Amino acid sequence: MKTEIPIAPEWLDPLTAYLAWMRSARKSDGTIYQHSYQLRKYARRTGAAPQPVTLEQLVEYMASLDALGAAARRSARQAIRGFYGWAEIVRGWDNPSRHLPAIKAPRGVARPAPEHSVRVGLATKDMRTRMMIRLAVAAGMRCREICQVHTDHLRRDLVGWSLLVEGKGDRQRLVPLPDDVALDIRDAEAGYLFPGKINGHLSPGRVSELISEALPPGITAHMLRHRYGTRAYNLGGKDLRAVQELLGHAYATTTQIYVGVEDDAIRRAAAAASGF
Repeated sequence: MKTEIPIAPEWLDPLTAYLAWMRSARKSDGTIYQHSYQLRKYARRTGAAPQPVTLEQLVEYMASLDALGAAARRSARQAIRGFYGWAEIVRGWDNPSRHLPAIKAPRGVARPAPEHSVRVGLATKDMRTRMMIRLAVAAGMRCREICQVHTDHLRRDLVGWSLLVEGKGDRQRLVPLPDDVALDIRDAEAGYLFPGKINGHLSPGRVSELISEALPPGITAHMLRHRYGTRAYNLGGKDLRAVQELLGHAYATTTQIYVGVEDDAIRRAAAAASGF
C-alpha cells in the first residue's frame, strides 16, 4: 500500500480552521474537498510550512504542475488563493498568492462519448455504478455532483421530476430527470445515494474511477457529460443558453466547448455559405 507523505505540522491548525470557515460559509462539499486535496498536495510537494511564503515559491510550485491540464492547475490556484486570502484577513499573514498569474486554457473541443460506450456502461452489473452512469448520461452531471446526490434533493412539480444539483462554485441548479431515474432515487434509502467517508458520501475521484472501470478503455465520465451537452444542443433546438443552465456553467463560452456540432450540420452550413 502506498504510504501518504505527511504534511508539515504547521499546516494542521490553519488548514483545519480554513476548512471550518469554508463550511460555515456554506461552501459545497465538493469545493471543500477540492481545496483540502489541493492544499494538502501543495504542502506535501513543498514540504514547507504555510508561512512565510513568497510569490516566487508559489509560482515555482504552479510551474511544477505544467504537465497537468488547465482545469487541474486552475483548481490548485483557486485553493492556494482561497487559503492565503483567508489567512491574510483572519491571521494577518502576507498574501503573495493574489499576484499569481491567471491560467489560460486553450479552446477545447467537444469529446462526447460514443453511443456504443454508453450502452456498455449501462450494461454493467454493478447497480451502484450503473446509477452513477445513468446520472451522467441523463443529467450531464459532473463526478463531484454525482457523489453528492441526496434523496432530499429530488423535486417534483406539474411538469415532472428534477434534481437539485450542487455545482461548481457553490452554484445550485435544477436539472430535469427521466421518470425511471427519479423513481429509483425516490425509492432509495434516505440520505446520500452513494454513502462514503467524505462527509458522508463517496469522493469525486472514486466516482470517476468506478464509472471509468465500467466504460470501454479511453472513455471517461466527463465524456458522458460532453455527450449530454452535445445532445441537449443538437436535439433540443440549439439553445445554447438553455444548455448552459443544464450544465451549470458560469459562462456560455465554456458551454460552447461542450456542445459538439454534428458533421451534417457543419456540411449544411458550409454548403449554404459557399454559393455565389
